[in-house]
Amino acid sequence: MLAELVETDDASLGKVCLASDGRYQVREFHLDGLTNQVATYLAAGFCGRAEQDFPHLTCAWGRARVGSTAMANLFGVAGLPSYYQPTKAVMRHVLAADSPGPWAVPLADQAPHIFCKDVAGPYLKAECLYIPLQMLIEAGYPASRLHLVVLDREPVHALASWLRKWSHRISRDQLLENFVIATLNAGRVESYARRQGVPVTHYVHEAARQPVLSVAALFRRLGLSDYFAPETVTSWQLMDSLDDSNSRVLFPVEPEVYAAPGLHQQAGGIGCYAYQDRDRGAVTDADLDLLRRHGVDEVYARNAAACARDLGLPRGLFREDDAPSAAAVA
Repeated sequence: MLAELVETDDASLGKVCLASDGRYQVREFHLDGLTNQVATYLAAGFCGRAEQDFPHLTCAWGRARVGSTAMANLFGVAGLPSYYQPTKAVMRHVLAADSPGPWAVPLADQAPHIFCKDVAGPYLKAECLYIPLQMLIEAGYPASRLHLVVLDREPVHALASWLRKWSHRISRDQLLENFVIATLNAGRVESYARRQGVPVTHYVHEAARQPVLSVAALFRRLGLSDYFAPETVTSWQLMDSLDDSNSRVLFPVEPEVYAAPGLHQQAGGIGCYAYQDRDRGAVTDADLDLLRRHGVDEVYARNAAACARDLGLPRGLFREDDAPSAAAVA
């Protein structure tokens, strides 16, 4: 039932009860009320600014485990202040009954362009249903200074990553349900952006099979070609994890319950931005059938087609049988 409401962007979603689980969320909310509270906290960091004082913000959003943290590091290496789920961090404090501080966004004359990534899932329905752009715009961030990048990744590999990283923290059935809802929420996120006049670009992780080609196209699409150099993609300072001391990502303080050691670690270390083939892990045929029945594959197909169109990339780049092998960040 909830999946159908998300897929159709039903207006009643704002009144859906988001029940406490006693661990990650300790208070009951409905979605509209949660959005309002997060926007109120964010507004404290935006008030008193004229439109031109806000940096141009590239806001990347997708279901978790689509390569978004690697992308955030990529923009950091390119020289932009690059933030790890700043809106979601505020929301998590609200869900945990904390009083978060505002997101300290620099003035445009200090940083004309900034980047952030906010992702859907995995623990709570609230994390699967929130629309970061809505929270930012309702807090006072001008729509004219925003650009949405919709992220995606081939579903079987994304789900395998969810099961590897989080099946010891929440039940498998809950992970599957949240995965479906987070995927379907892409339509709501994109529709909201378009209603607000925010430009939209699509990027699927499989484009990183040819990382220099795809990243150059992405930066060009975003009006950031001056920040791009091939070395931005190929020559990172080697690190064990995307959250270690060499990372160029600005991480927020989140409630302790959300700490996930090893979430951003890569066997063999991380020294570039690229793609790595993965196996299907613990994903079963029944899981794949569930994804098909709920249209998850169709969402990915639409996003991959839009990525090729937006960035002028060959469609064959997204098919495994045509893909060159590469060292990767996933």
